[in-house]
Amino acid sequence: MLASPGTAVESHCPYCALQCGMSLTPRAAVPDASAQGAVAPGGAGAPGAVAVLGMPEVQPRDFPTNRGGLCQKGWTSAAVLGAADRITVPLVRQSLLRGADQPTDSADQLGESAGWSDQPTDSADRLGESAGWSDQPTDSADQLGESAGWSDQPTDSADDSRRVSPLVPVSWDVALDLVAGRLARIQAEHGPQAVAVFGGGGLTNEKAYVLGKFARTVLRTPNIDYNGRFCMASAAAGMNRSFGVDRGLPFPLSDLGGAQAVLLLGSNIAETMPPAVQHLAGARAAGGLVVVDPRRSATARLAEDPASGGQAGGAGTAAAQGVHLAPVPGTDLAVLLGLLHVVLAEGLADREYLAERTTGFDDVARSVAGWWPERVETVSGVPADDLRRVARLLAAAAPVHGGAGAYVLTGRGVEQSTQGTATVTAAINLALALGLPGRVGSGYGAITGQGNGQGGREHGQKADQLPGYRKIDDPAAREHVAAVWGVDPDSLPGPGLPAVQLLRSLGAVDPDGATTPGRARALLVHGSNLVVSAPNAGSVIERLRSLDLLVVCDFVPSETALLADVVLPVTQWAEEEGTMTSLEGRVIRRRAAVRAPGEARSELWILAELARRLGADEKLAFPTDPAVVFDELARASAGGLADYSGLSHARLDADEAAGGPGLFWPVPAAAADVSDPQVPRVTCG
Repeated sequence: MLASPGTAVESHCPYCALQCGMSLTPRAAVPDASAQGAVAPGGAGAPGAVAVLGMPEVQPRDFPTNRGGLCQKGWTSAAVLGAADRITVPLVRQSLLRGADQPTDSADQLGESAGWSDQPTDSADRLGESAGWSDQPTDSADQLGESAGWSDQPTDSADDSRRVSPLVPVSWDVALDLVAGRLARIQAEHGPQAVAVFGGGGLTNEKAYVLGKFARTVLRTPNIDYNGRFCMASAAAGMNRSFGVDRGLPFPLSDLGGAQAVLLLGSNIAETMPPAVQHLAGARAAGGLVVVDPRRSATARLAEDPASGGQAGGAGTAAAQGVHLAPVPGTDLAVLLGLLHVVLAEGLADREYLAERTTGFDDVARSVAGWWPERVETVSGVPADDLRRVARLLAAAAPVHGGAGAYVLTGRGVEQSTQGTATVTAAINLALALGLPGRVGSGYGAITGQGNGQGGREHGQKADQLPGYRKIDDPAAREHVAAVWGVDPDSLPGPGLPAVQLLRSLGAVDPDGATTPGRARALLVHGSNLVVSAPNAGSVIERLRSLDLLVVCDFVPSETALLADVVLPVTQWAEEEGTMTSLEGRVIRRRAAVRAPGEARSELWILAELARRLGADEKLAFPTDPAVVFDELARASAGGLADYSGLSHARLDADEAAGGPGLFWPVPAAAADVSDPQVPRVTCG
């Protein structure tokens, strides 16, 4: 039930993985669409609608990650709800409405049911202008077409001709019937794998879970992945290889505050996550903040001596905030190997920890033997003396040497490279050599970026994954999840293609012009703007244009939506209930404060409707209540690495109402009592 105007709703910022706590206070409805705010139900696309819901007022609240602070994105987060080009009704290429999938005499009925006709009305004009399309191409439409990779001039491809046709508003029944009909036909002709699904790290846990379930039980396609492959894949691979578990920060962010030293590589959190900077205050005060960045970024400046005129401070001076190492771009791995070389060569390693809690140490020691500081300097440009100073600074902060604690943290800057996994592994090896992981007040962590970048990679969006961070090729995992879903384990597909390979496989014809069987000919996109976020954008546009069907769920006419055959309007963060998982593995509640505009719907409803139209067995349930979906997710995750089986919306609400710090996975069903203690740290060894 939505809050009444003036009543605050406690929720979280939608943007980064800090998931800063905020309160949303809905304002009273205002009389016309000239006021800021989300279009009210019956808005754009429904003739005569004028009332809008006032944009909710955002206020920060005390929460462990942001401690009452917000960055500019957080303060302005409500603005997206009232975006001028918000899509509020389903859109379909006009040429498809008179195609083989629709009776020839139904076009007029379609137009009437959707509130538009071949003769534009004022309402249709407003919607077209706000969505960036028109029944009559204009200069603006031409520009949009050029930016999206298509033009008004027909090419040899029938596909291109189809997408020159304008996007026009239709009813939900028309849009979903068309999508289901096309998907069924494509799979009947080319097999289940001919339909692919692409998700995103901004979707709630419930949506990510249902997306994976839908792909594997209704479509029965192995081809599902998500945009987290573009950011967290290297960190996840490194952590899984070293620790057997991937929880970005295996400790609460607030633990950083007590550290004597923090080594930060590839992350400019002063600009990307400003509220997190306060957690570095202790390390800065101790002169122990070490920032590795080729640029003099805002975060790098935090490590500078304020009295040095902008130069990196020395570890031994009272005024120093820390050290800024500025390697040649792409040489972070060499820097880490050099730091580990110094730790081992100078006898600074925690030998007892290594003997008791690690394997493979001798191999690692041999691999770094050739990376002495002077050699690293020739490769990276970082002075050998600075490398030695940083290695000693980190060692002095390590518990084995009586220090208050040290952390090694990595971000996308060092992970998004051809040697990203190797760089993450080197960072973890350095932390292990110093005896940091698994000790309170010390450790290694990867700074997750997207709002639900952690939860989004745990419950089935990944090509090789089932809920609970299970492997899809594990027979026991398949049996467990299949039992929750009520399907035969043998009916579940095996691993699919990861994101980059999946995008390359789109279209009946490969990039070399050859027709290859088994390629994906239809794509459903949820929570991702592939044209902007995927590597090699030109190739991605070409592959998307080559599809027989492209369906995009979005709330504005993004670059990817402008290429779509069907665009389905979806709810936004303050219009929906659900859960998110922060960069620390803290599972938190997202709450609805305002009603979604026009006919926007949740992906939970959209997928349930598509499942019904595609003939899903009645025993294969697709509930649309997020709390019910979460309960199913919890059962499916039971026994997995990311075990949520002891959680529910009710328990999360009760914890928050009692002033608790939140609940960190794993939370097995055995710990389902609200009064049970919760351990927020993942230990090793």
